[in-house]
Amino acid sequence: MFAHPLFVFSNRILEEALTGPGDGSLLRAVLIAVYAAILVALSIYGGHRYLVLWRAWNTRKNGPVIPPVVADSELPGVTVQLPIFNEVFVVRRLIRTVAALDYPKDRFEIQVLDDSTDETQLLAREEVDRLRELGFQASYVHRTDRTGYKAGALENGLKLARYELLAIFDADFVPEKDFLRKLVLHFEDQTVGAVQARWTHLNEESSELTRLQALMLDGHFRLEHCARSRSGLFFNFNGTGGLWRRATIQDAGGWQHDTLTEDLDLSYRAQLKGWRFVYRDDVICPAELPGDMNAYKAQQHRWAKGSVQAMRKLVPRIWKSDLPIATKAEAFIHLTSNLCYLLAIPLLLMSLPMLLIRARIADGWLGAMIDQTVFACGTMSVLVFYAGTLVARGTWAPRYWHLPFSLLALMTGMAVNQARAVLEGFGRDSGEFVRTPKANLPSGKVSGKSSYRSAKSVVRWIEFGFALYFTLVMGVAIGLGLFGTIPFLSVFFCGFWYVCARSFLDLRPSFGGQTVPAETAVSS
Repeated sequence: MFAHPLFVFSNRILEEALTGPGDGSLLRAVLIAVYAAILVALSIYGGHRYLVLWRAWNTRKNGPVIPPVVADSELPGVTVQLPIFNEVFVVRRLIRTVAALDYPKDRFEIQVLDDSTDETQLLAREEVDRLRELGFQASYVHRTDRTGYKAGALENGLKLARYELLAIFDADFVPEKDFLRKLVLHFEDQTVGAVQARWTHLNEESSELTRLQALMLDGHFRLEHCARSRSGLFFNFNGTGGLWRRATIQDAGGWQHDTLTEDLDLSYRAQLKGWRFVYRDDVICPAELPGDMNAYKAQQHRWAKGSVQAMRKLVPRIWKSDLPIATKAEAFIHLTSNLCYLLAIPLLLMSLPMLLIRARIADGWLGAMIDQTVFACGTMSVLVFYAGTLVARGTWAPRYWHLPFSLLALMTGMAVNQARAVLEGFGRDSGEFVRTPKANLPSGKVSGKSSYRSAKSVVRWIEFGFALYFTLVMGVAIGLGLFGTIPFLSVFFCGFWYVCARSFLDLRPSFGGQTVPAETAVSS
């Protein structure tokens, strides 16, 4: 049927191993059972996406009660914490944007928490000194020991903060002027521990990669957060673009750095203590998306690894708690969702043998039914979920219709990178917090002289191997006339080639190797 000189086996040997001398091959039965079990497991998580969509729609009118506006003299004090590390390209913009927030100076502190080892230190100090001259309560806190990374910096800053409420902004965020005024009044309710705003995207339209990232994040913020928060379920603070109550952080055990997702970890610990979180979908906080594939992979790797670390730490506590079963189940699905990448790898590797089994045991309408069932179980929930995201954000127009399909391919192409992260998440070492580089440019790409360390090359080569493998599988499918499998296989084929090609191409220095200016035209 098919043979390829690059492989140590011929198709005849593979076919005989799968089918055996008769129709009752044990190997074939085992492969079908394992494949079916993986599809069932993935379908459970796929079914959860439909549940999120239903909850988001069913609770669409159940947004949080907006507190009434109060006089400036009644506003609570707020410490704005800016954790940064080697952010030479965006540090000025960050500090100046925060200083421009519309909030009374006498109850507004800016705390620059700088762990930098480069010229960011000088730029940040200059900005803080300038703010002091303008009458701001501003402090510059520099650590030479980066213990705990971002969590360590925030914990250190907490000891020095003047006020009970703490707003946090990462280096690439640009909050709108009325951000604090819209959110602080929720803390009049003494049960509220944190308030999260919705992220938006400064450079969404710069490339296909940034458009896909924006859609993925919008699914999280426009659907998942809305569904969970409005249904009374646990949801997570996203590390930036929101506010905490100091007492909540302390009651939950403080910022801890035994995971790489300190925000997810603290969110669940706080809610397990009984604190209530508020999500404001109508309050936005723009930020920069990675424009480089390797930067994006590093970010996703950190988030996936950290979520698995948080899963190991928190899931036993959640099941032992007296929370409602619906809350426990939602938290479990949320914290374990990245395990799907471990299931995806064997599913991907089994594509060729399952294709040969499919050719042997099913034809006609039965074969077509099998093809469509596999496609529906493996991919349909993702397409429907992100089509729903397009509707939720009001961009259901022809120019966006391809995005759910492209995002599905991107998620598939990221499987190796994410599966590696999940495996590392089961290790004892919490790992290094690898920052996502920010460029303060429309593309979101970083100069070739950046100190950013790209993803290890072994992942790129494995992805290249998968791209070749699915080129082979597509050829086999076409050769056997199994055209019903093509939509399913094309997702894998396109996803791995896209991620692999972008990973290698983005190794080249951006902007011709020129250093990006450290300051852009951001007025104070």
